[in-house]
Amino acid sequence: MTATAAEDWKHWSDNRAASVSAPHGQLALTGTHWLEPEPVEIPGLPGRWWADADAEGVRVRAAAADGITVRGAAGPVDGEVLLRPDTDPAADTAALGDLRLVPIEREGELALRVFDPAAPRRASFAGISAYPYSPEWAVPAVFTPFEEDDDRSVVVPNADGKERPLAVTGQIEFTVAGEHRTMTVSRAGNRLSGVIADATSGIDTYRFRFITLPAPDADGHTVLDLNRAYLPPCAFADHFICPFPPPGNRLDFAVEAGEKQVLTR
Repeated sequence: MTATAAEDWKHWSDNRAASVSAPHGQLALTGTHWLEPEPVEIPGLPGRWWADADAEGVRVRAAAADGITVRGAAGPVDGEVLLRPDTDPAADTAALGDLRLVPIEREGELALRVFDPAAPRRASFAGISAYPYSPEWAVPAVFTPFEEDDDRSVVVPNADGKERPLAVTGQIEFTVAGEHRTMTVSRAGNRLSGVIADATSGIDTYRFRFITLPAPDADGHTVLDLNRAYLPPCAFADHFICPFPPPGNRLDFAVEAGEKQVLTR
């Protein structure tokens, strides 16, 4: 183990804890409210909210006295406003006091997420337990993309009980802990991402974890560093939608590396 690798991992680990526990971080999510075309009230929020499929956004109708503001607007909403979801490059966020209101789109369905800095899960957060850093869990990997015209997705269960398609773009091949394996991955910008489980899942670690790999080079070479296997958002709040591992991504040996569990006071 080099000091630099261990220090980099410690810096990454500290940033993870700071990010999820930020005032509007993952621990602050208190609700994901799926919307229909008809205006409805959302518990705890003023105004009326609905999904506008034609405009591909969330609409809110409120009075200035309600105090809902939209990022970049001069004053509170007074009338009707369209909020663009997180999948739009020009996504909008709204606020009500300390609450952050985030429109999202998933598989053509629209919802409003509410982040509250006073959320009980955030108040009780005591850190993220993790295995000690070990260089043995950082190994070379080779990425092989699927054919360009092979737009693949696999339907997997999600943490909210629904099944949804998960876009996958190829496989990585690697050897770790003496075990040679392949894993299905997706593109995450230039990098790769995967959803994995192993023999520790649901026992020593959360029931599944996420992993991100650096962008592969022209020959597909990258690095799988399982020290940076991290807890999915649904480990921090029940209202996130997280895909379960696709077939083949459930490793039959113990990966004693990466994040383990959310710690509470």
